[in-house]
Amino acid sequence: MKEKYSIQQFSEKFNLAPSTLRYYEEEGLIKPHRLANRQRYYDEDDANWMRFLLHLKNTGMSIADLKKYVAWRAQGDTTIPQRLQLLKKTQQKFLKQISDQQYHLQILNDKIAWYEGKENGKIADSESFSNYLKRIKHQK
Repeated sequence: MKEKYSIQQFSEKFNLAPSTLRYYEEEGLIKPHRLANRQRYYDEDDANWMRFLLHLKNTGMSIADLKKYVAWRAQGDTTIPQRLQLLKKTQQKFLKQISDQQYHLQILNDKIAWYEGKENGKIADSESFSNYLKRIKHQK
């Protein structure tokens, strides 16, 4: 028999507020089961689906695109091309975000190195950060 999770247990499992789970339900992203008294519960299949949804969400996929994906998934394998296209679009956006984050991290690292160089006397007090970036041939 599959384990059943109350909305509180499920929300704790995924570090989400119960209101977030209700919102996802309203948007059609998840479909909890109901006990005879209409109380929501979730099982391990729901947990697996939630993990995947959160992966997509954490790539930056919008709720609107998540809803499309869920609708296409419900329609079956005939929608694989649409789902594949949506996932590839999300992948490209996510790769751009990663690239942007890597650039920001490099600037942060360069600024730290500049300050450390100033502190330890390896960089002249008169050298500005922009000149430092030019000297180390940092690409913008």
